[in-house]
Amino acid sequence: MYALETKGLSVDFNGFKALTDLDFTLEKGELRVILGPNGAGKTTFMDLVTGKTKPTKGEILFNGKKITRMSPSDISSMGIGRKFQGPNLFENLTVTENLEIAYKGSNGVFSSLLFRKKKEMKNQLEEILYQIGLYERRYDDAAVLSHGQKQWLEMGMLLAQDPELVILDEPTTGMTAEETFKTGELVQSIFKGRSVIVVEHDMAFVRQIAKKVTVLHQGQHLAEGSLAQVERNKKVQEVYLKEETHA
Repeated sequence: MYALETKGLSVDFNGFKALTDLDFTLEKGELRVILGPNGAGKTTFMDLVTGKTKPTKGEILFNGKKITRMSPSDISSMGIGRKFQGPNLFENLTVTENLEIAYKGSNGVFSSLLFRKKKEMKNQLEEILYQIGLYERRYDDAAVLSHGQKQWLEMGMLLAQDPELVILDEPTTGMTAEETFKTGELVQSIFKGRSVIVVEHDMAFVRQIAKKVTVLHQGQHLAEGSLAQVERNKKVQEVYLKEETHA
């Protein structure tokens, strides 16, 4: 059973075909990078998996269960978490408070006086703070963090939700080279053992984390394999890699 599978997934926006008959599979515990030029269908694919957009036809299965037309909240509760491109934080709250809001058991914690449950949350959030390198900043407002630190905090918030499938939308956007490298290390460490999809353009970052890559073009599956295999693919070179080089 795959962690995620799509069958014949298609989306038509008033005559514009954003995705056409996309078949995709992701193994449990696999980290997959999705590449493609602008307009390739990457964002549409993420929107479909998380329920933001409904397909014109086709199926989406998560752990073998159809989620094709489920609501975003129901899909999230099943264990699919998504980080959008820019940081989406409560900037007037502290780093720790942001993690507390995201915590998988937050509703139960804040409505309960059970000490054991609160202690469990405290221990788990402290571990996440260490993992994302923000333990020393735990009492600082999120607003004063650097751009990279804000991105790492949001990854920590995603981790606090305890998702089975993590979707990261261009997580290195706006980062320095040093921050980008650290983000690569974080993605490989804090989400280890989970199924992960990363949509990204930064090829240095992709080389750091990618084992298997899927390339989309004009809403269709163009190529798939190791990064080395994809980079040697003449069609990929023509429609994507040359564009990235010029950019």
